[in-house]
Order: sequence, then C-alpha cells, then structure tokens
Amino acid sequence: MGSTLGLVTKSIAAENTFSGSLETKGKFNFSLSGTWAATVFLQRSFDQGTTWLDIKSYTANTEDSGEECEMGVLYRFGVKTGGYTSGTVVGRLSR
Repeated sequence: MGSTLGLVTKSIAAENTFSGSLETKGKFNFSLSGTWAATVFLQRSFDQGTTWLDIKSYTANTEDSGEECEMGVLYRFGVKTGGYTSGTVVGRLSR
C-alpha cells in the first residue's frame, strides 16, 4: 500500500533502488536534486505495486508535475539495475 501522508522522499546512491510508493489522485509534484549521474524513472502501478510501468526518465535535476485521474494508482521513483554511475539523487514526490 502507498503512503497516505502525501509525501515520499528518498536519497538514492545505488542502482536498483526505489522510493516508497505514493497513492495519488489529482495533481502531484516531482523533484530531483543533488549532484549525480544516473537515469531515474518515475513509475506508476495500477495493481497495488505488483507491476510498475515507466512514465518518464530523467538524467538531470528537475521540477515536474503531473495529474492522475484514477483512484488507487501508486507512484514511485528510482534507479534501475545498470542505471547508476555516481553521486546521490535526492527525490521528492508529493500530492
């Protein structure tokens, strides 16, 4: 089950590392900061986290936003195996 607090943060400094999940409906914000070299994926799940689908990938600090129309959809972010080079990605996902 996803966070009901409306905020997920994670510092990532290794491959195959993901944030906790955030259940959201409506608008949400996504932020990446730090000094890092990696590919970070924003993902969502329609089946309570069993299957994760890539929405976007990022290779630099960013401020982004989105909107989810369905109830019960989970979001998370992270670096897949083979996608990390160096540094620490500081991520924040909030609704």
